[in-house]
Amino acid sequence: MEFVQKNSTSHTDTSEMMHKETHAENLGISIKNASIGLLYKKRVFWLVILVFGNIFSGAGIAYFEEIITSYVALVFFLPLLIDSGGNAGSQSATLMVRALATGDVHPNDWGRMLAREVFVALGLGFSMAIAVYFLGLYRGGYEIAMVVGISMIAIVLIGSLVGTVLPFVLHKLNLDPASASAPMITSIADISGVLIYFAIASAILDIG
Repeated sequence: MEFVQKNSTSHTDTSEMMHKETHAENLGISIKNASIGLLYKKRVFWLVILVFGNIFSGAGIAYFEEIITSYVALVFFLPLLIDSGGNAGSQSATLMVRALATGDVHPNDWGRMLAREVFVALGLGFSMAIAVYFLGLYRGGYEIAMVVGISMIAIVLIGSLVGTVLPFVLHKLNLDPASASAPMITSIADISGVLIYFAIASAILDIG
């Protein structure tokens, strides 16, 4: 009985610490018992704001219309690359949000965590680039394969670094990293992915 009480107390303390460390707005009740309206209110702000942020992705695609027209094969890889950057960033953010919540890392650890993430992200980027390079070779030839491979490394690197540092920034601003990190990273990955991909394509394919 004593063990159960201690375990329950420990669980409660951990939950309270997670809310405190992430500056999450306390719902006051278990999430499974929260009303639809309360859950809606908790999430709607960032999603609506970032809808307008995604306009920049469309603007980026429109800006590179000439290269898209000349190399239609590039369009095939766009969702793949953007999703990869978003996935890598979301992974990094999830790890950092949890680490901040549990006290495993502290706000002043951001520099060390960011430096370490550079090497992790480069390893991930190279691994994913190898896989996508051969797909690019099959779909569009050597030049397209080079564009896709290099873009994958750059996009995964940027996504991972943003995912690592963003929870620290939100924590510093007293905003909730758990609610804001994932949608913000998705939007940033979309915008940066489009710009990086087509900028690299323009340089390698010598267009524009």
